[in-house]
Amino acid sequence: MKKHSLGLLAAVFLLAGALAACGNKEAKSDSNTIVVGASAIPHAAILKHVQPELKKEGINLKVKVFSDYVLPNKALASGELDANYYQHKPFLKKANKDNGYDLVSVGSIHLEPLGLYSKQVKKLSDVKSGAKVLVSSSQPDWGRVLTILKDGGLITLKSGVNAENATFKDIASNPKHLKFEYTFEPKLMPELLKNDEGTLVAINSNYAVQAGLNPEKDAVALEKQSSPFANIVVTNKKDRNNPAIKKLVKALKSKSTQEWIKNKWHGAVLPVE
Repeated sequence: MKKHSLGLLAAVFLLAGALAACGNKEAKSDSNTIVVGASAIPHAAILKHVQPELKKEGINLKVKVFSDYVLPNKALASGELDANYYQHKPFLKKANKDNGYDLVSVGSIHLEPLGLYSKQVKKLSDVKSGAKVLVSSSQPDWGRVLTILKDGGLITLKSGVNAENATFKDIASNPKHLKFEYTFEPKLMPELLKNDEGTLVAINSNYAVQAGLNPEKDAVALEKQSSPFANIVVTNKKDRNNPAIKKLVKALKSKSTQEWIKNKWHGAVLPVE
Protein backbone atom coordinates (compact mmCIF):
# COMPACT_ATOMS: atom_id res chain seq x y z
CA MET A 1 0.00 0.00 0.00
CA LYS A 2 2.78 2.37 1.01
CA LYS A 3 4.74 1.37 -2.12
CA HIS A 4 1.71 2.02 -4.32
CA SER A 5 1.18 5.45 -2.75
CA LEU A 6 4.80 6.44 -3.34
CA GLY A 7 4.57 5.33 -6.95
CA LEU A 8 1.38 7.34 -7.42
CA LEU A 9 2.97 10.40 -5.79
CA ALA A 10 6.00 10.12 -8.08
CA ALA A 11 3.72 9.94 -11.09
CA VAL A 12 1.90 13.09 -9.95
CA PHE A 13 5.24 14.97 -9.62
CA LEU A 14 6.34 13.83 -13.07
CA LEU A 15 3.05 14.96 -14.58
CA ALA A 16 3.31 18.32 -12.80
CA GLY A 17 6.86 18.73 -14.08
CA ALA A 18 5.79 17.94 -17.62
CA LEU A 19 2.95 20.46 -17.45
CA ALA A 20 5.28 23.11 -16.03
CA ALA A 21 7.76 22.47 -18.82
CA CYS A 22 5.00 22.86 -21.39
CA GLY A 23 3.91 26.08 -19.73
CA ASN A 24 7.46 27.47 -19.84
CA LYS A 25 7.81 26.49 -23.48
CA GLU A 26 4.58 28.27 -24.36
CA ALA A 27 5.65 31.40 -22.45
CA LYS A 28 9.01 31.43 -24.21
CA SER A 29 7.40 31.01 -27.63
CA ASP A 30 5.22 34.09 -27.13
CA SER A 31 6.57 36.22 -29.97
CA ASN A 32 4.85 39.33 -28.60
CA THR A 33 6.76 39.29 -25.30
CA ILE A 34 10.48 40.05 -25.08
CA VAL A 35 12.63 40.08 -21.95
CA VAL A 36 15.56 42.49 -22.10
CA GLY A 37 18.37 42.67 -19.55
CA ALA A 38 19.84 46.08 -18.75
CA SER A 39 21.84 48.19 -16.33
CA ALA A 40 19.57 50.31 -14.13
CA ILE A 41 20.66 53.72 -15.45
CA PRO A 42 20.28 54.79 -18.17
CA HIS A 43 19.48 51.55 -20.02
CA ALA A 44 16.50 50.29 -18.00
CA ALA A 45 15.09 53.83 -17.81
CA ILE A 46 15.31 54.20 -21.60
CA LEU A 47 13.70 50.80 -22.12
CA LYS A 48 10.83 51.68 -19.79
CA HIS A 49 10.37 54.94 -21.69
CA VAL A 50 9.65 53.04 -24.93
CA GLN A 51 7.38 50.43 -23.30
CA PRO A 52 4.15 52.36 -24.10
CA GLU A 53 5.20 52.86 -27.72
CA LEU A 54 5.92 49.15 -28.11
CA LYS A 55 2.67 48.26 -26.36
CA LYS A 56 0.78 50.11 -29.12
CA GLU A 57 2.50 47.81 -31.60
CA GLY A 58 1.51 44.72 -29.65
CA ILE A 59 4.92 44.14 -28.07
CA ASN A 60 5.08 43.41 -24.34
CA LEU A 61 8.55 44.52 -23.19
CA LYS A 62 9.77 43.18 -19.86
CA VAL A 63 12.93 44.71 -18.37
CA LYS A 64 15.26 42.76 -16.09
CA VAL A 65 17.79 44.92 -14.26
CA PHE A 66 21.36 43.73 -13.61
CA SER A 67 23.98 45.36 -11.38
CA ASP A 68 27.09 43.96 -13.07
CA TYR A 69 28.61 43.56 -16.54
CA VAL A 70 28.98 39.75 -16.66
CA LEU A 71 25.57 38.24 -15.96
CA PRO A 72 23.53 39.95 -18.73
CA ASN A 73 25.51 38.21 -21.50
CA LYS A 74 25.49 34.91 -19.62
CA ALA A 75 21.71 35.13 -19.18
CA LEU A 76 21.23 36.03 -22.86
CA ALA A 77 23.41 33.15 -24.08
CA SER A 78 21.51 30.68 -21.87
CA GLY A 79 18.14 31.81 -23.20
CA GLU A 80 16.90 33.59 -20.07
CA LEU A 81 16.76 36.85 -22.03
CA ASP A 82 15.72 37.74 -25.57
CA ALA A 83 18.17 40.64 -25.70
CA ASN A 84 20.29 42.87 -23.51
CA TYR A 85 21.22 46.53 -23.58
CA TYR A 86 24.18 47.67 -21.50
CA GLN A 87 27.47 47.19 -23.38
CA HIS A 88 29.55 48.45 -26.31
CA LYS A 89 31.00 46.47 -29.24
CA PRO A 90 34.55 45.98 -27.87
CA PHE A 91 33.07 44.54 -24.66
CA LEU A 92 30.78 42.23 -26.65
CA LYS A 93 33.66 41.10 -28.86
CA LYS A 94 35.73 40.12 -25.82
CA ALA A 95 32.77 38.40 -24.12
CA ASN A 96 32.13 36.30 -27.24
CA LYS A 97 35.80 35.36 -27.51
CA ASP A 98 36.26 34.54 -23.82
CA ASN A 99 33.04 32.57 -23.37
CA GLY A 100 32.22 31.11 -26.77
CA TYR A 101 28.99 33.11 -27.02
CA ASP A 102 27.29 33.70 -30.37
CA LEU A 103 25.87 37.14 -29.57
CA VAL A 104 25.46 39.97 -32.07
CA SER A 105 24.71 43.68 -32.05
CA VAL A 106 21.44 44.72 -33.68
CA GLY A 107 21.72 48.47 -33.16
CA SER A 108 23.79 51.27 -31.61
CA ILE A 109 21.62 53.41 -29.33
CA HIS A 110 23.65 55.82 -27.20
CA LEU A 111 27.07 56.76 -25.88
CA GLU A 112 27.81 57.15 -22.18
CA PRO A 113 30.99 59.21 -22.13
CA LEU A 114 33.45 57.64 -19.70
CA GLY A 115 34.93 60.29 -17.45
CA LEU A 116 37.89 60.90 -15.16
CA TYR A 117 36.81 62.33 -11.80
CA SER A 118 38.82 63.78 -8.93
CA LYS A 119 38.63 65.37 -5.52
CA GLN A 120 42.20 66.60 -5.83
CA VAL A 121 42.43 68.39 -9.18
CA LYS A 122 40.16 70.51 -11.38
CA LYS A 123 41.88 69.76 -14.70
CA LEU A 124 44.33 67.23 -16.12
CA SER A 125 47.15 69.77 -16.27
CA ASP A 126 47.00 69.99 -12.45
CA VAL A 127 47.89 66.29 -12.02
CA LYS A 128 51.20 65.93 -10.14
CA SER A 129 54.01 63.47 -10.70
CA GLY A 130 53.36 60.03 -9.25
CA ALA A 131 49.57 60.49 -9.17
CA LYS A 132 47.44 57.37 -8.79
CA VAL A 133 44.92 56.62 -11.55
CA LEU A 134 42.17 54.15 -10.63
CA VAL A 135 40.52 52.23 -13.48
CA SER A 136 38.04 49.35 -13.43
CA SER A 137 38.95 45.77 -14.32
CA SER A 138 36.78 45.99 -17.46
CA GLN A 139 39.56 45.67 -20.05
CA PRO A 140 37.53 47.04 -23.00
CA ASP A 141 37.39 50.37 -21.13
CA TRP A 142 41.17 50.65 -20.73
CA GLY A 143 41.61 52.07 -24.20
CA ARG A 144 38.98 54.69 -23.45
CA VAL A 145 40.86 55.85 -20.36
CA LEU A 146 44.20 55.86 -22.17
CA THR A 147 42.70 57.88 -25.02
CA ILE A 148 41.48 60.55 -22.58
CA LEU A 149 44.93 60.73 -20.98
CA LYS A 150 46.63 60.82 -24.38
CA ASP A 151 44.36 63.62 -25.60
CA GLY A 152 45.09 65.45 -22.34
CA GLY A 153 48.83 65.26 -22.95
CA LEU A 154 49.66 63.04 -19.97
CA ILE A 155 50.80 59.95 -21.91
CA THR A 156 51.60 58.75 -25.40
CA LEU A 157 50.87 55.34 -26.92
CA LYS A 158 53.20 53.12 -28.91
CA SER A 159 53.23 53.69 -32.65
CA GLY A 160 50.62 51.65 -34.53
CA VAL A 161 48.52 50.86 -31.47
CA ASN A 162 44.77 51.17 -31.95
CA ALA A 163 43.59 53.18 -28.95
CA GLU A 164 40.32 51.20 -28.96
CA ASN A 165 42.24 48.03 -28.02
CA ALA A 166 45.07 49.61 -26.03
CA THR A 167 46.17 48.28 -22.65
CA PHE A 168 48.51 49.79 -20.08
CA LYS A 169 51.40 47.86 -21.68
CA ASP A 170 50.92 50.01 -24.78
CA ILE A 171 51.95 53.25 -23.05
CA ALA A 172 55.05 54.65 -24.79
CA SER A 173 55.77 57.59 -22.50
CA ASN A 174 54.48 58.51 -19.06
CA PRO A 175 56.37 61.70 -18.12
CA LYS A 176 54.42 62.25 -14.90
CA HIS A 177 54.99 58.65 -13.80
CA LEU A 178 51.29 58.00 -13.31
CA LYS A 179 50.56 54.88 -11.29
CA PHE A 180 47.72 52.78 -12.66
CA GLU A 181 45.55 50.40 -10.65
CA TYR A 182 42.90 48.48 -12.58
CA THR A 183 41.50 45.65 -10.47
CA PHE A 184 38.20 47.16 -9.33
CA GLU A 185 34.64 46.24 -10.28
CA PRO A 186 33.11 49.01 -12.43
CA LYS A 187 30.24 49.57 -9.99
CA LEU A 188 32.72 50.31 -7.14
CA MET A 189 34.41 53.24 -8.87
CA PRO A 190 32.13 55.99 -7.45
CA GLU A 191 32.88 54.72 -3.94
CA LEU A 192 36.63 54.97 -4.62
CA LEU A 193 36.10 58.57 -5.69
CA LYS A 194 34.02 59.29 -2.60
CA ASN A 195 36.83 57.93 -0.40
CA ASP A 196 39.43 59.94 -2.36
CA GLU A 197 41.53 56.84 -2.99
CA GLY A 198 43.14 58.12 -6.18
CA THR A 199 43.97 61.39 -7.92
CA LEU A 200 41.95 60.34 -10.97
CA VAL A 201 39.11 57.80 -10.93
CA ALA A 202 37.62 56.50 -14.18
CA ILE A 203 33.85 56.03 -13.93
CA ASN A 204 31.33 54.87 -16.53
CA SER A 205 28.50 57.36 -16.91
CA ASN A 206 25.76 54.95 -15.81
CA TYR A 207 27.48 54.43 -12.45
CA ALA A 208 28.37 58.12 -12.23
CA VAL A 209 24.73 59.14 -12.69
CA GLN A 210 23.57 56.53 -10.17
CA ALA A 211 26.01 58.07 -7.68
CA GLY A 212 24.57 61.55 -8.20
CA LEU A 213 27.39 62.84 -10.42
CA ASN A 214 26.83 64.97 -13.51
CA PRO A 215 29.47 63.82 -16.02
CA GLU A 216 29.24 67.02 -18.04
CA LYS A 217 29.91 69.20 -14.98
CA ASP A 218 31.76 66.99 -12.51
CA ALA A 219 34.27 65.13 -14.70
CA VAL A 220 37.81 66.46 -14.91
CA ALA A 221 37.96 65.05 -18.43
CA LEU A 222 35.25 63.39 -20.51
CA GLU A 223 35.34 61.03 -23.48
CA LYS A 224 34.64 62.67 -26.84
CA GLN A 225 31.32 62.05 -28.61
CA SER A 226 33.23 60.58 -31.57
CA SER A 227 34.15 57.58 -29.40
CA PRO A 228 33.47 54.14 -30.95
CA PHE A 229 32.07 52.87 -27.64
CA ALA A 230 28.36 53.39 -28.26
CA ASN A 231 26.02 51.18 -26.23
CA ILE A 232 24.20 48.54 -28.26
CA VAL A 233 21.22 46.20 -28.19
CA VAL A 234 22.49 42.61 -28.32
CA THR A 235 20.74 39.33 -29.05
CA ASN A 236 21.61 35.76 -29.97
CA LYS A 237 22.64 35.44 -33.61
CA LYS A 238 19.68 33.19 -34.39
CA ASP A 239 17.29 35.91 -33.15
CA ARG A 240 18.80 38.87 -34.99
CA ASN A 241 15.78 39.07 -37.37
CA ASN A 242 13.16 38.68 -34.63
CA PRO A 243 10.41 41.22 -35.57
CA ALA A 244 9.90 42.19 -31.91
CA ILE A 245 13.62 42.93 -31.45
CA LYS A 246 13.60 45.03 -34.63
CA LYS A 247 10.65 47.03 -33.33
CA LEU A 248 12.51 47.55 -30.04
CA VAL A 249 15.57 48.96 -31.83
CA LYS A 250 13.38 51.17 -34.01
CA ALA A 251 11.66 52.60 -30.92
CA LEU A 252 15.00 53.22 -29.17
CA LYS A 253 16.40 55.03 -32.22
CA SER A 254 13.31 57.13 -32.90
CA LYS A 255 13.68 60.91 -32.92
CA SER A 256 11.31 61.26 -29.97
CA THR A 257 13.41 58.85 -27.87
CA GLN A 258 16.63 60.62 -28.88
CA GLU A 259 15.19 63.96 -27.78
CA TRP A 260 13.99 62.44 -24.52
CA ILE A 261 17.51 61.09 -23.84
CA LYS A 262 19.06 64.50 -24.50
CA ASN A 263 16.63 66.30 -22.22
CA LYS A 264 16.78 63.66 -19.49
CA TRP A 265 20.56 63.46 -19.04
CA HIS A 266 21.91 66.77 -20.36
CA GLY A 267 24.97 65.34 -22.09
CA ALA A 268 25.70 62.49 -19.69
CA VAL A 269 24.02 60.19 -22.21
CA LEU A 270 24.29 61.02 -25.91
CA PRO A 271 21.97 59.39 -28.49
CA VAL A 272 23.55 57.82 -31.57
CA GLU A 273 21.78 58.70 -34.81
